[in-house]
Amino acid sequence: MQKIITRRVYSDPDGSTADDGYRIFVDRLWPRGESKESFHYDLWVKNVAPSTTLREWFHADPDSRWEEFVRRYTDELRSNPTALQLRRDIAGRPRVTLLYGSKDTIHNNATVLADFLRQ
Repeated sequence: MQKIITRRVYSDPDGSTADDGYRIFVDRLWPRGESKESFHYDLWVKNVAPSTTLREWFHADPDSRWEEFVRRYTDELRSNPTALQLRRDIAGRPRVTLLYGSKDTIHNNATVLADFLRQ
């Protein structure tokens, strides 16, 4: 059974990533303060991140817009060829870690993407 987890980019300061399996960075923008040499990831798929319009709308009021964000972002993913291909590409991997930069560990795009990829 495949396991898809999410992890904040900044949560592994000691660099311990051995248990993460295949690490996919899923934000559109590079994480602040992370150098390309020290940040370990196997794949950066920025085209699966929410559209700029949706991301900006959500960040204006994340507490009250979460449920609607999930719905809209899931709709974007369903019509996104990159997201559909990613689902196929990771199918044979036993463990996948989706990396994101948000401070909120529950209300973020990686959480929604993980649910989408599990379907």
